[in-house]
Amino acid sequence: MRGIPITRGALAFAGLLMAVAHPAAQAQAAKTYSLKFNHVLGPKEPYHEGFQKWAKRVEERTKGGLKMEVFHSAQLGKEEDIIEQMRQGANPGQNTDSARLGNYVPQLAVMNGPYFVETLEEVAKLRRAPSIVKWQEELASKHGLKVVCFNWVQGYRHFFTNKPVAKPEDLKGLRVRTPPAPIWQESVRALGASPVAMAFGEMYPALQQKAIDGVELVYNNIPGGRFYEVLKHATETRHIMLINFRAVGSKWFDTLPKDYQAALVEECDKAGEETSREILKSEAEVKQQLKARGMTVADNIDWRRSAGPAKRPTSS
Repeated sequence: MRGIPITRGALAFAGLLMAVAHPAAQAQAAKTYSLKFNHVLGPKEPYHEGFQKWAKRVEERTKGGLKMEVFHSAQLGKEEDIIEQMRQGANPGQNTDSARLGNYVPQLAVMNGPYFVETLEEVAKLRRAPSIVKWQEELASKHGLKVVCFNWVQGYRHFFTNKPVAKPEDLKGLRVRTPPAPIWQESVRALGASPVAMAFGEMYPALQQKAIDGVELVYNNIPGGRFYEVLKHATETRHIMLINFRAVGSKWFDTLPKDYQAALVEECDKAGEETSREILKSEAEVKQQLKARGMTVADNIDWRRSAGPAKRPTSS
């Protein structure tokens, strides 16, 4: 049986189809995604270096298919505004905390409660806690916020003031800045101070103008933001082990190929573990640096009598 003769016209038409289809296939194969990751901390903070490490690894692992840009010092805007953009499906990401995410799923805020966890090992166990898994699922499905990982620990929060604090009673009447979330404010109030909700970037001028008497931050925030210029005393309370969350919009995350999703999550976990351990190791060194700059440090007070441990969700 003879085959159907192929005319020159048919060959030309087939060639035209291939020419049209080939660029489309190339464009589909070369599709790239971008994530603009925002945080409020300065460029000298350990977190910034950790975020850059995370971004580089994601880009390498996806062969440039998913590119991350890291923006320090709230360059993209206030944390709360960025979170709302993420909920609408835009492509920024944000370093945030469970206190702010608790505005959407209230139970999550407990993870930033006083003395909730005190070691990295305890933080690791929280990943398997059914209640916390459930709260994250609710955050994604009902509120449009996907938690990429939450094992980034920024250190222990302490009080930094312009008046000496030798005992819990000395906090009475002091105006202490807190992030604008209820559990932060109530925690500071429970310890005896008067909370003043304020964005991170507003603290330095507020201390200069004596609008507030102090702040509660981790050690690395002080040199990172040059707060030693406007603060005199550090009081080690370790009242919160600061667990931070990397969050993106659920709608945006769902557009990523599965292997890109895995790269974003797994490299976030890896960089978070490394950065957290480096930060905890550096706290003693930063403490000595602040002393050398003239700050006094009170580190011999048992502050746990002022606030008992929060109830932890079960991990089994």
